[in-house]
Amino acid sequence: MSPRLEADYILETPVALEKAAATIAGEQSSGTFRPVPGETAELKARSAARIEAITDLGPIPGPALPGAATPHAPHRRARLTLSWPLANTGPSLPNILATVAGNLFELNCVAALRLTALRFPPELVAACPGPAFGTTGTRTLAGVQGRPLIGTIIKPSIGLSPDETAAMVATLCQAGIDFIKDDELQADGAVCPFDARARAVMAVINAHADRTGKKVMYAFNLTGEVDEMRARHDLILSLGGTCIMASANSIGLTGMLALRRHAQLPIHTHRNGWGYLSRHPGLGFDYAAWSALWRLAGADHLHVNGLANKFCEADGSVIASARALATPLSPGRPATAMPVFSSGQTALQVHGTWAALHTPDLIFAAGGGIMAHPDGPAAGVRALQDAWAAAMSGIPLDLAAKDSPALAAAVRAYGPGGA
Repeated sequence: MSPRLEADYILETPVALEKAAATIAGEQSSGTFRPVPGETAELKARSAARIEAITDLGPIPGPALPGAATPHAPHRRARLTLSWPLANTGPSLPNILATVAGNLFELNCVAALRLTALRFPPELVAACPGPAFGTTGTRTLAGVQGRPLIGTIIKPSIGLSPDETAAMVATLCQAGIDFIKDDELQADGAVCPFDARARAVMAVINAHADRTGKKVMYAFNLTGEVDEMRARHDLILSLGGTCIMASANSIGLTGMLALRRHAQLPIHTHRNGWGYLSRHPGLGFDYAAWSALWRLAGADHLHVNGLANKFCEADGSVIASARALATPLSPGRPATAMPVFSSGQTALQVHGTWAALHTPDLIFAAGGGIMAHPDGPAAGVRALQDAWAAAMSGIPLDLAAKDSPALAAAVRAYGPGGA
């Protein structure tokens, strides 16, 4: 008997729930819109998707998505679990994605559908590369234990030359930063070519490490075609770099798998484009399901947004995403992907983040929260360091600010009425 993988969905449909579930199961395995010769009982037993559970969640006003078969009929919502034999796809993540998140979204019996969770058999988890470094390896390379990595993003996102980028990195290194990343928009443009940027930045980071013993982790955005990414990785490795970055939705699972199998450095995985996969509540993915595939493919760090962020995501969703990364993919293989908090983060969100998670195993990346500090980037880094130390010690933000001029200035600048 082949091991099976499972997927949970929230389904909305105008037809009987059992009929809609059977249509989805057939479309995503052995069936089609009409019976065909060869789809025998034996074949179905071997390869068909199976309906594991349907829970009726009650009536809804109407279809959330256009194109429903009978838009004016009564609609119902249900929680649906399907499973498939792993023998259908083998351990191929691209084909598993086509199975659990393929044509089912387009069926006209589907008035809305969202993939909320994936569960994998141990055989599949063991066959996938998974994170090579994760939290433990990242901490070792960054030389940071017992607290979050304090990070930032090069801003302006685009337009700086290699030398201007390196000058900013020098300032951040002197400020005591742990982690710096390219913006996802900065790759290999004419203004700031990848190779020139890498050499200029690593010269600064290596010189700082020689002076202080601390090597700042810099995630270079090497997003590109597979051969380009491999060559860019090798350059960073040869220069003494300790991290690379790729945009997940741009390179796809095959690109991530190829990069992971080549890489000797942690892969900082950016989720830009996440909104088109998730923003409509009746379509797409919950983060737990989406991120599980990227963890299997080898992501060491994954962005989860941040509290009180500049985007549209609610705080509860952000925290649920971070917790999902701490959920083991199988009993014998604990999860190690490190959540990255970003998007409008400042010292003001630190206490809330700690209260919600009670773990220091994260990267807290603040762009404007460091670079726009009224007393400069060094004070921005100090404000975050002091805020995290206070939060983890149970000291309220207002009391901590009394003993930290940098934190006090951050509270004034980023709080209500701040500039």
